[in-house]
Amino acid sequence: MSTATTLPPFAPLDPAGIDALLSAEEKAVRASVRQLCEQRVQPHVADWFERGEIDDVRGLVRELGSLGLLGMHLEGYGCAGMSATEYGLACLELEACDSGVRSLVSVQGSLAMYAIWRWGSEEHKQEWLPRMAAGEAIGCFGLTEPDHGSDPGSMRTRARRDGAGEGADWILDGRKMWITNGTVADVAVVWAQTDDSAHGIRGFVVPTSTPGFSAPEIKHKQSLRASVTSELVLDGVRLPADAVLPEVSGLKGPLSCLNEARYGIVWGSLGAARSSLAAALAYAGEREQFGRPIAGFQLTQAKLVDMNLEYTKGLLLALHLGRMKDAGTLRPEQVSLGKLNNVREALEICRTARTILGANGISLEYPVLRHANNLESVLTYEGTVEMHTLVLGQAMTGIAAFR
Repeated sequence: MSTATTLPPFAPLDPAGIDALLSAEEKAVRASVRQLCEQRVQPHVADWFERGEIDDVRGLVRELGSLGLLGMHLEGYGCAGMSATEYGLACLELEACDSGVRSLVSVQGSLAMYAIWRWGSEEHKQEWLPRMAAGEAIGCFGLTEPDHGSDPGSMRTRARRDGAGEGADWILDGRKMWITNGTVADVAVVWAQTDDSAHGIRGFVVPTSTPGFSAPEIKHKQSLRASVTSELVLDGVRLPADAVLPEVSGLKGPLSCLNEARYGIVWGSLGAARSSLAAALAYAGEREQFGRPIAGFQLTQAKLVDMNLEYTKGLLLALHLGRMKDAGTLRPEQVSLGKLNNVREALEICRTARTILGANGISLEYPVLRHANNLESVLTYEGTVEMHTLVLGQAMTGIAAFR
């Protein structure tokens, strides 16, 4: 015998009822980040994007730090120690505002801070992590080079010893490209080839005030315009022996950091998708053609449903990967699966939303083309579509097809 129950209302932007799978703590984190974005960023971000600069970026970073968002998934040293799922939800809300803001947080926490937290000395951690967590110091991550993106093992940046013995200084020379936060950073984690065949690539903690270091900002971007993107120039940068990250050598170090950042992108890309879907749904209900709202036409409804379907599947995938990461069972290949699917589908959602808005879709009065432009960068960084496809292909077949 069945008992009648009252069903919860249907949520147009949560058709599968995924909210019911979140804890009260997770929802509270999401609400706090959403409130900060709505009050501090949303009123200004279209203007920042149009001008290609963020007003008072250091003030924004301090506010993000005060909310515990910087390195929020790390333990100790002033970090919030939140779960991977909570971090993912924060990334979603940040990117629903703008990919550039989420990139700022991801590079600070999942790349620069994580590298120091996971592979640095205790002195590195004590010196940098508390200030970075509070937003008092900004970090960047120097791996990609002008001629070496997907193949970091071929990097040309070199670190050599100036003298003999373990106490000898290091001298760094080279260039890094497409570095988020570089121009405003106080510290850079830079990866370089060494002449030590036993260690190969090493990571270095580089204060940006060091002579020989400069970080000119990259201009003329059509994507991630509300973000600081830089070149790093290292001309005879002299560092003490203890500047090297002592706990790792080879590509294991930078790739482990990239995996952390990719995980945030699995969630973050869905924020851009949700924002564009919400804009398209609202616009379709208000815009009238042929005497009625365009939401009443079958082709428009098909677009809205398809967008929501892909967003929902992506969110379920992100939540599943988040639970696995919290349980310590998440593999790098599974992060590649999430990044590959969610960014690709989020970009398609934004493009489809633009068609619903018609000519208005290209205006910064609406967020959809800004999100689509940003996702063109997200599609590339932390592993291109091609690279993640080959990572999964190798995992499935046992055959590496990278070369």
